[in-house]
Amino acid sequence: MSDELHPFILEGVNLRGAVLDGTRLVGEMRRAHELGPLETLILGQAYIAAGLLSLNLKGRDRLSLRIECDGPLAGLSAETNAAGDIRGYLFQNPVTADPSAFGGHILASLWGPGTLTISRFPEGAKTPFTGQVELESGSMAKSLARYFLRSEQTPAAFVLSVSLDRSGTLRGAGGLFLQTLPGADETVLGEVEEKLSGLPSPGSALAGGVRPEEYVENNFGRYFPRLLESRRAEFFCPCSAERFAGWISSLPGEDLADMAENGPFPVRTTCHNCNSVYEFSREEIRGMLERRGEK
Repeated sequence: MSDELHPFILEGVNLRGAVLDGTRLVGEMRRAHELGPLETLILGQAYIAAGLLSLNLKGRDRLSLRIECDGPLAGLSAETNAAGDIRGYLFQNPVTADPSAFGGHILASLWGPGTLTISRFPEGAKTPFTGQVELESGSMAKSLARYFLRSEQTPAAFVLSVSLDRSGTLRGAGGLFLQTLPGADETVLGEVEEKLSGLPSPGSALAGGVRPEEYVENNFGRYFPRLLESRRAEFFCPCSAERFAGWISSLPGEDLADMAENGPFPVRTTCHNCNSVYEFSREEIRGMLERRGEK
């Protein structure tokens, strides 16, 4: 089972958008990376953002979202593709902070000054298209809106919702994305943006049984919403033991020979994006060396 991204158009005001039901996505992310509450909140928002941004991908397009900052968080990376596969990691885990002190002021201090970089990898393109903006007050949602305004020349708005109870248990996760289409009424756009601050949390609402179409109708019904075909959103990483074996085999001959002789064994490798661990015995490392014709 996977979560779903539900695209829609507000035909009355020429806005497009999407609602992401991401509770399962964030829950699987948390278990894989063994995250605490604060880390779940931060990386969960990045996963939701990546899921929402997959709306603009097609075919074999890919996209990466990367934050680098001077605060205790250090930064994070999240990736997605047109199929809705999402993966990524925190640069610092655990984050050194009081996990009970949630709120915008705490997140701002965790980020510190920094940059948000988004790279799009269109299918068949030799190089990615990359844009970068400064972080906005420690808010990932506001930073994404700034990116769209500056790099895409398109006003957009994001709501990134990870809801935890007092014990740190994940209650729900989800997000909302709105973007202007040509001919959008700027007055009505401002009205819609103002409405976002008072919306029910999409994560909690969807986890509580509200269907995506109900969420859109309840909050944007006056703008004549039309839901489009839903899309998959799932925590998935294509890493494998074979890929890591190929990376080890490609090491310089001296390094591989030293590893085959001195280990330590088993050689342990970890995928940053999904926290999967792959181990290789002395015999396997020696076999890689022999296949290269070296001893």
